[in-house]
Amino acid sequence: MSFYSTLNDRQKSIIDFAKKEKTFQTGDVFPVIEKEFGVLRLTVVRDLSFLEKNNILEKHGKGRSISYNISRQYLTLEKIDVDKYFSRPFSDREAKSSFNEEIFYILNNGLFSEDEIERLEKINKKYINTSNKLTKDSPVILRKEWERLIIELSWKSSEIEGNTYTLLETEALIREMRFAKGKDRAEAQMILNHKKTLDFILANKDYFKIINPDKIIKIHELLTEKIDIKRDFRDHPVGITGTIYRPLPRKKAIEDAMKKLAESLVEVANPFVKSFIILVMIAYIHPFEDGNKRTSRIIANAVLHAHDKSMLSYRNVDSVEYKKAMLLFYEQNNVSYMKEIFIQQFEFAVENYFSSGV
Repeated sequence: MSFYSTLNDRQKSIIDFAKKEKTFQTGDVFPVIEKEFGVLRLTVVRDLSFLEKNNILEKHGKGRSISYNISRQYLTLEKIDVDKYFSRPFSDREAKSSFNEEIFYILNNGLFSEDEIERLEKINKKYINTSNKLTKDSPVILRKEWERLIIELSWKSSEIEGNTYTLLETEALIREMRFAKGKDRAEAQMILNHKKTLDFILANKDYFKIINPDKIIKIHELLTEKIDIKRDFRDHPVGITGTIYRPLPRKKAIEDAMKKLAESLVEVANPFVKSFIILVMIAYIHPFEDGNKRTSRIIANAVLHAHDKSMLSYRNVDSVEYKKAMLLFYEQNNVSYMKEIFIQQFEFAVENYFSSGV
């Protein structure tokens, strides 16, 4: 949230105390704050009230039995020093090793602040204006801009998955069906599947206004066509490189989680938040044998497009940083770094597509 950076040192110390303690009362934290800042008990009480009202602390009980703990929402949004976090081997990081059932409680509009949503909407107005102008004045340029976005998204999304095609090789493949020399045909198929899937999304815009498990399976099928990957949800455990986190192991649990995800999305009004939740949660649930992250990226884009928001190509994101952002969510359920990437890439997309000659 935008006010986190405006917290005073005393309030930050209370937060640090709360992060170390599972639960605490005013009498536990007051001596610590009094010693450090020399303030009255009433001041600490007011600070606790402020932090509770702003969803940084959770309050329980009444009267003398009132206790506090750090809120799940704060831990989800708190900015983390990414370089410091990943400087330790994954076996040494204090990470969540299994699926967190409480994750669904934080999947709400509060993931983005009012300022962040206002910023994204303001940026999107440029996309609306420029794409509308091209639709009216130059449909040819509009079509070329969509081709460029599709090529660059197909390339980058595949690169994040380890695909070795360059951007120029991807362009030649999509435009001319020219296969790169010395490259595995499976890599070409991955890229072509992206192109086919994005064409489907553009041709079926309204289809993605509401997301359910069947639609997620449909997109995964398109993205993994002619690739040796099981189409349905998996029914066996799977590991993820570079983390101790292990997703849900069995199909029944996966089906339940995907159902809960769909139900959570119905309660989310804002398309940006809805898209972002899909981006992180499909990868987190990891319902398929393979292709989970690419499925999450493409469906997240489909939701944006369905609500007249610019799609993200991720063209200038570093693949390693993207993977770090996802690992941070897996291990800490923290969205701060992925949200930073999401907003940056949205700004990049609006500035770099559909604005030619406008």
